[in-house]
Amino acid sequence: MLLDTHTFLWWVSKRGARLSDRARDLLSDGANEASLSIASVWEMAIKAGAARIELPDVAERYVPDRMRHHGFELLAIELPHVFRAGALPRIHGDPFDRMLVAQAQIEGLPILTADPAIGRYDVETIW
Repeated sequence: MLLDTHTFLWWVSKRGARLSDRARDLLSDGANEASLSIASVWEMAIKAGAARIELPDVAERYVPDRMRHHGFELLAIELPHVFRAGALPRIHGDPFDRMLVAQAQIEGLPILTADPAIGRYDVETIW
């Protein structure tokens, strides 16, 4: 599964109660593979740098450390993802979320997200 940025942040912080029961169950099960997009890492770095989110440490230490700790894989952005994201309808105004949709479509991954706008695309969402 592909984690939306907020899902990653809620899981690795003390805001895990904001996750759905299903999301918590999936993330707790070590047999499930979870990926975090480089787009989400980029989004967190931008928002932390602009003081729009507060992380317990600088993003370049915090994000990789939490990924390692929880066993999350990093999903790179490849050219097909870029072209698909550019071709998606503007249902969602956030380019980071459109990239997640494109990656999920191409890689055949469901997105673990609470964002209802993502579910309006042709992509499986879990919450």
